[in-house]
Amino acid sequence: MSNRTKFYINGEWVEPSTSDTLDVINPATEQPIGQVAMGGSADVDKAVAAAKAAFETYSQTSKEERIALLESIIAKYGERMGEVAGVISEEMGAPLALANAAQAPSGIGHFMTTLEVLKNFEFEEDIGTSHIVKEPAGVCGLITPWNWPINQIACKVAPALAAGCTMVLKPSEVAPFNAILFAEILHDAGVPAGVFNLINGDGPSVGAPLSSHPDVDMMSFTGSTRAGIEVAKNAAPTVKRVAQELGGKSANIILDDADFSKSISRDVFGMCMNSGQSCNAPTRMLVPSARMDEAAAIAKAAAEQVKVGDPKEEGTTIGPVVSATQFEKIQNLIQKGIDEGAKLETGGTGRPDGLNAGYYVRPTVFSNVTNDMTIAREEIFGPVLSLIGYEDDDDAVRIANDTLYGLSGYISSADPERAKKVARLIRTGNVHLNGAPVDNQAPFGGYKQSGNGREWGQHGFEEFLEVKAIMGYNAAG
Repeated sequence: MSNRTKFYINGEWVEPSTSDTLDVINPATEQPIGQVAMGGSADVDKAVAAAKAAFETYSQTSKEERIALLESIIAKYGERMGEVAGVISEEMGAPLALANAAQAPSGIGHFMTTLEVLKNFEFEEDIGTSHIVKEPAGVCGLITPWNWPINQIACKVAPALAAGCTMVLKPSEVAPFNAILFAEILHDAGVPAGVFNLINGDGPSVGAPLSSHPDVDMMSFTGSTRAGIEVAKNAAPTVKRVAQELGGKSANIILDDADFSKSISRDVFGMCMNSGQSCNAPTRMLVPSARMDEAAAIAKAAAEQVKVGDPKEEGTTIGPVVSATQFEKIQNLIQKGIDEGAKLETGGTGRPDGLNAGYYVRPTVFSNVTNDMTIAREEIFGPVLSLIGYEDDDDAVRIANDTLYGLSGYISSADPERAKKVARLIRTGNVHLNGAPVDNQAPFGGYKQSGNGREWGQHGFEEFLEVKAIMGYNAAG
């Protein structure tokens, strides 16, 4: 891919202001697969200037013009979806089956959902004698992570384009090649020059100048809570809007009337998917204390059915985690669980047997975890499950809510009304009942230190709009 050491600014692939590059590592082999250019503040200035100039005309385009543009992007994306999946698998380690079934399709899915929102959205309404107009927010800075890379890019870019905004994207430098491919797709689809711009780099060199830039009207960030706090601090002096989708430590409540074998086995697999690298992963499984041993046996058996291996091999359930840094963090937290007295049911430190290279982690289940242990408090971002006992429904809710985070919750019960009642008590932005999957039309985002604002569907679209009230618009005379 010839554009890997260039940036996409004002409709062209241009040379960066610096000569700095970074090796992109295949986590399955620990070997470089290419280099990406690392930008600086001069590149940010150039890209923001292009977006600001383009906003003058793009913000005035009609709904019909934006609908046609989204339809063109969807068509071009569809032509290259297999390529997108292959790139994602290679640079962040997702099994090809997952990359083809979920990672790559998630990008086109957000564009399709946004297209339907745009077709049906009313940008103007009357309230009394005033006229209310919803207008594009302006120049948007977008910072995205490596774990579901194209998903996070598309769920920001699609509504920003639909709303009439222009933007500068900084994807993760750990898995940047899918974003370069995405920029090529947008170019081929006819996105006007300056509307979408792409710069690669790290947080201090590109993320901070983008967040603090006076000509950026909004920042949309997905990543760790620590990094999200830095984005908000950098954005504060210019009082720009900041939307954040951050960390999670989601509770999964298995109520005592649930089918334990079905629910626990299903959710162990769900927790391990993408090697546990999902901010909404159900990593704290809450079970009745009296049935801890039963639940642990089911979870252990399920985890031992998860096949860890080469992302290219058929039958692989999970591949490696993304980097040496993540691997070491997960190993240290598994050891912390052992040291703090949780019972290790399966897994543990080190690579799975037979895997001597690559950042592979053993699917790990701890039972008899208490909610004050480190493995119950910190986001591990690996295939590590903590089984925590509770006494009754109220105790389960208390434990579930005893966290800094509030992104997702999971509840399993044979009684739908009981599950719904508990769902209303969980302080999270999303709650999944009896294994329900995510929904592209439903808002995605969190309470507390899991962030603010919402993505996906109409709620995500409205994040990119400003509201103007024109008083006296409908006054008589």
